[in-house]
Amino acid sequence: MSKHPFSFPKIGIRPTIDGRLGGVRESLEDQTMAMAQRVADLYASELRYPDGSPVQCVIADSNIGGVKEAAACEEKFQREGVGLSVTVTPCWCYGSETMDMDPHRPKAVWGFNGTERPGAVYLAAVLAGHTQKGIPAFGIYGKDVQEAGDTAMPADVVEKLLGFAQAGLAVAYMRGKAYLSMGGTSMGIAGSVVDSAFWERYLGMRVEAIDMSEFAGRMRKGMYDQAEFKKALTWVKENCPEGDDYNGESSKRSREQLDTEWEDSVKMALIARDLMVGNEKLAEAGYGEQANGHYAIAGGFQGQRQWTDHFPNGDFMEAILNTSFDWNGKRAPYIVATENDALNGAGMLFGYLLTNTAQIFADLRTYWSPEATARVADGYQLDGAAKNGILHLINSGPAALDGTGDQTDSEGKPTMKPFWDISDQEMDASLKHTTWHPSMTEYFPGGGMSTRYRTKGGMDATMIRLNLAAGLGPCLQIAEGWTVELPEKVHDALDQRTNPTWPTTWFAPRLTGEGAFRSTYEVMNNWGANHCVMTAGHVGHLYITLASMLRIPVYMHNVDESRVFRPSAWRAFGTADLEGADFRACSAYGPLYH
Repeated sequence: MSKHPFSFPKIGIRPTIDGRLGGVRESLEDQTMAMAQRVADLYASELRYPDGSPVQCVIADSNIGGVKEAAACEEKFQREGVGLSVTVTPCWCYGSETMDMDPHRPKAVWGFNGTERPGAVYLAAVLAGHTQKGIPAFGIYGKDVQEAGDTAMPADVVEKLLGFAQAGLAVAYMRGKAYLSMGGTSMGIAGSVVDSAFWERYLGMRVEAIDMSEFAGRMRKGMYDQAEFKKALTWVKENCPEGDDYNGESSKRSREQLDTEWEDSVKMALIARDLMVGNEKLAEAGYGEQANGHYAIAGGFQGQRQWTDHFPNGDFMEAILNTSFDWNGKRAPYIVATENDALNGAGMLFGYLLTNTAQIFADLRTYWSPEATARVADGYQLDGAAKNGILHLINSGPAALDGTGDQTDSEGKPTMKPFWDISDQEMDASLKHTTWHPSMTEYFPGGGMSTRYRTKGGMDATMIRLNLAAGLGPCLQIAEGWTVELPEKVHDALDQRTNPTWPTTWFAPRLTGEGAFRSTYEVMNNWGANHCVMTAGHVGHLYITLASMLRIPVYMHNVDESRVFRPSAWRAFGTADLEGADFRACSAYGPLYH
């Protein structure tokens, strides 16, 4: 399972040039191609694929001065698996003759801000062409004028180039892959009523579905890598400390029963992974069809209640698969949604592809006002980022172990990092600070082991939720903020009021004084569902860019306007009310793959 099971899209770089020979084009050939190479070098040095390898770029074989060279570039992009494109130029070019016409490929245009040649004029002209033809493109134009020979890339240009590419790579990577629905609807949760049309029309993915009896069958037949199972079980016994059993005496399960539940939980993790991405070891054992998997980059497990009334819950399976490490060491997380909430699964997939980091799936359980906190916690006064109240993110089961906050950034602040940046010490700390508890029998008659940890405070974080609204379609909510660390007694006073076997993150959104962000209560009050996704970092702007590419409107966010980056065509739908313009643009263009 060491090789990443999916291929990766490449970024196409399109150097466009003034096609007039006789002195004009000749004087620009080297400068234009060098500009394309600088963009390719930037991407290769700054961006990585989910397996940690550098992002690959494909540059057109020649500068593009007209239709023939544009067509040759397109043929090369098709051969090379290009999923998004960046057109660059320092000069005037023939707009409609040189533009990227692929309607499904995210595209941006960087027009060099220099006065010697009108790169900005071409940028405006070609963006007008994109808007007129209904093929949206992102415009990139540096704030400050540069000299013609200046090879430095201004910070504002770099920021937009990287943001566009991160979102564009996510769009391109999703296309053609699958979401695996393991089971059906969980306890009537609307998000787990999997909407195939959404996945197909907006993400370019298909929905695969299997019944949970597939787990029972594979467990009974031993249809998993037997050697890996023994390795995994040994690792679990050494690295997954068992915590207190919070069940009453009449509900406690025997030690023998708990040991069996551990074994079954490990088997379920192996089976779910194999169902998603396949496993060549199954072919060696004579299960050739099952070895293929379902080509799924995300999935969800129904669990409750048809499974959990009779078998161990999916807590260990979901927690360890969503984590950036397991018995095989550090590796890319597998995206698995609790209760088969496919909408939250899509949100987790978005966050993962934008950042290459593990995602936290959680219930948005409770708003704790300063007054209520003081009442139940001996007068404790919330302060700092939490002074206006906090939100209790608690998963009704598992969450990625990365969420303990034991990974740190360059400034020593808690975060969640790509697996290749996680140290052994950070991995060990996350394991040490996570305890595994016999699940509450009243909730899970079939047993299972649930995770418990407390996220460290001070982590920059972004909470999001993708919803479906009748008559509108998918729509996205975004709330940037920070994790909060409470004194242990205060934490216990609040946390023990609900299920004590689940992991907790205290979250304080950044308030703006307007709309849904005029108070922490209003953030909770305006949230569209019972679940949310938490991504490390203040990355709301990346979510906004991605949503615009997919034509999903954003109806609640606290990202500063200066960080919002959408296709230039969105301006034609309004410049004073950006939220309304976003809705109008998404409605006019419709799903990316409609």
